[in-house]
Amino acid sequence: MTNTSTQSLGVQMLVVAPELAGQRIDNFLRNQLKGVPKTLIYRILRKGEVRVNKGRIKPEYRLQVGDIVRVPPLRLAERDEPVLVSTGLLERLESAILHEDKVLIVLDKPAGIAVHGGSGLSFGVIEALRQLRPEARELELVHRLDRDTSGLLMIAKKRSMLRHLHEALRGDGVDKRYLALVRGYWESSKKQVSAPLLKNTLRSGERVVEVNPEGKDALTLFRVIRRFGNFATLIEARPVTGRTHQIRVHARHAGHPIAGDGKYGDDDFTQAIRELGGKRLFLHACSLTVPLLEGGELVLDAPVEELWARTLEKLGA
Repeated sequence: MTNTSTQSLGVQMLVVAPELAGQRIDNFLRNQLKGVPKTLIYRILRKGEVRVNKGRIKPEYRLQVGDIVRVPPLRLAERDEPVLVSTGLLERLESAILHEDKVLIVLDKPAGIAVHGGSGLSFGVIEALRQLRPEARELELVHRLDRDTSGLLMIAKKRSMLRHLHEALRGDGVDKRYLALVRGYWESSKKQVSAPLLKNTLRSGERVVEVNPEGKDALTLFRVIRRFGNFATLIEARPVTGRTHQIRVHARHAGHPIAGDGKYGDDDFTQAIRELGGKRLFLHACSLTVPLLEGGELVLDAPVEELWARTLEKLGA
């Protein structure tokens, strides 16, 4: 059993350095206030207790060089020891690393592992990597993958690379492609889905995304890879925008939900795929092309796991 005590943090005045300019205030606080629960950070932001240059700001405020951020006194439960990630998971993630240099790690994230802790999870990929690479003090997720989505995930080791890739992601400098197994016969002429997406939170706290005219613009390009009669289609999806659950919601909107999707899928289709051994969400980030800081491009591919491949073999048979 872990004993807990209460730790108090007094008022903190944080000055924004040049390398941190442009970062959202919520992300800035999560990086600066290590050990402070994310829920507490969002609570003090929502209540207006965090001030920038003596004024109130919203959680999406982007910091400027020299901004003075006032953080109110905080009281938080303190564990005797931090939660340590199991050796088995650390070894699994170490072996999943496909590329590592001085500024970037790219790994093939297994399905079922969250990218970060929170919502009842004490750790995720980023916490595990911080344990694996304690000398890399600026490790941050460049983007996210849903917990049940597998495939290529980028983690910046330096703030300069994080800014560089965020800028590339906002433009068209990054090419990310996914494989998805969807219900039904996807017509080759259906090459894109353009539908605005709006995030909602249900009373249970579950986050869902829906197509809604009041949402943010979202565009996904699609290409048929292989058909399994009229029953299922293997498609390639390329999200041009990067909205939450974008591919999953756009696939359903097109009338072809993804196999194994408990939130946006079709239960009968998912069950039929499970009976073939396909017990997972069939969405996989399979290829990635990103511009490097010093010029040139990094091109990576991640093949699907054996369970996925076996399921398609049975479908084809």
